[in-house]
Amino acid sequence: MNKYKIPAAQSRFAALDELMPLIREQLEQGRKVRFSPQGVSMLPMLRQGVDSVVLSPLPERLEKYDLPLYRRADGRYILHRVVKVGDTYTCMGDNQFVPEPGLEHRQMIALVTSFCRDGREIPVTAPGYRLYCRFWHYSRSLRRFWRRGVNFLRRCLR
Repeated sequence: MNKYKIPAAQSRFAALDELMPLIREQLEQGRKVRFSPQGVSMLPMLRQGVDSVVLSPLPERLEKYDLPLYRRADGRYILHRVVKVGDTYTCMGDNQFVPEPGLEHRQMIALVTSFCRDGREIPVTAPGYRLYCRFWHYSRSLRRFWRRGVNFLRRCLR
């Protein structure tokens, strides 16, 4: 058994909507909050049900490659990387190819300051992580081309 895995009897899953008042309260008190994000939009960095992130209070302004938790206009909570900063922010998941522009600072809730992967906590200030962010962002066109080729081959082999 993985020594870092929480036994099933101790783990509890709740919708982020249910936890948000508690998360906001902790952040307002300057505390950090750890949670496990759901979904595949941040693959390969964050694996659903395996990795967790540490949220901290927001700075005055986000920077490129920051990883905020924000709420969309439709009410969904999203954890995507900032890929462009201007009057508003443009964010995109690592496993996505279409950016989401026009996000305002008031929609931002918290900032990921570290994440836990395979039992190790990795700060977002680590040089390897910063290199990963840049590589993953600038290789987007190549990755998209690769994915289209793989999907084409899969269709041909069926």
